[in-house]
Amino acid sequence: MSTLFTILAIAFMIAVAVVLVMGLRNMMVGGPGNTSQKLMRARVMLQAIAVAVIVGAIYFSR
Repeated sequence: MSTLFTILAIAFMIAVAVVLVMGLRNMMVGGPGNTSQKLMRARVMLQAIAVAVIVGAIYFSR
């Protein structure tokens, strides 16, 4: 069970990094602000899920 949470946590952390880079790239090329806003919301949502998975991994590793 702990291994599953570890794999999920790593996957969500990679997803957060990818969305963050996409948002930074969009801002650097002067993309539409609406896209930046959507990417920021997706990043925050993914971070919340990642934190919940990490807390679950810590809880179930006991």
